[in-house]
Amino acid sequence: MAEFPQAIKKLISAFERLPGVGPKSATRLAFYLLNTPQDFIADLSNSILEVKSKVKICSACFGVGESEICGICDDNKRNKKEICVVERSIDVMAIEKMKTFKGVYHVLGGVINPLDHIGPEELKIAELVVKIKNLLTEDEAIEVILATNPTMEGEATALYIKKKLLELDNRGKLLISRIGSGLPMGADLEYADESTLARAMEGRREL
Repeated sequence: MAEFPQAIKKLISAFERLPGVGPKSATRLAFYLLNTPQDFIADLSNSILEVKSKVKICSACFGVGESEICGICDDNKRNKKEICVVERSIDVMAIEKMKTFKGVYHVLGGVINPLDHIGPEELKIAELVVKIKNLLTEDEAIEVILATNPTMEGEATALYIKKKLLELDNRGKLLISRIGSGLPMGADLEYADESTLARAMEGRREL
């Protein structure tokens, strides 16, 4: 049996390294691109290169933007005393689609998962603690919304963060809440529709 050309095999192998892409999907993608116009391929290649060259990690929230401080953190109209803690930058995009949340974010970079050797030290939890500690020096109340995914790891991470943050609050100025029941157990924020996310945010409860 004749083999695929090396260039196609190399492209299929590259696609298989993407999350959620198996051999069949990778093969379909490779042959799809083989039959698309050169302009499309050029645009796709340029878009991928631009992502790597232009997108930066925000030094304030650890989300993504095109400058050192992302557009959300740099927006003076956002409520800096309402902080939504999420696992990944893609979760920020999901919540922003609702167009109802007017606070800011803190991206952890994942969840605590001992099986994958991910502990609190590998996440941006220490940075969150410092951020909240600095905010608590002011007189206004602060709400931290723990919007990690409703998985076992997400729940454990939320409880760990709650414990760390409550150690800072000696004046009763800190409200820690958890997203509500709009999301079923085991769901991912990135796959939830806008109305489900809205119910989860509106139905958040004190943790």
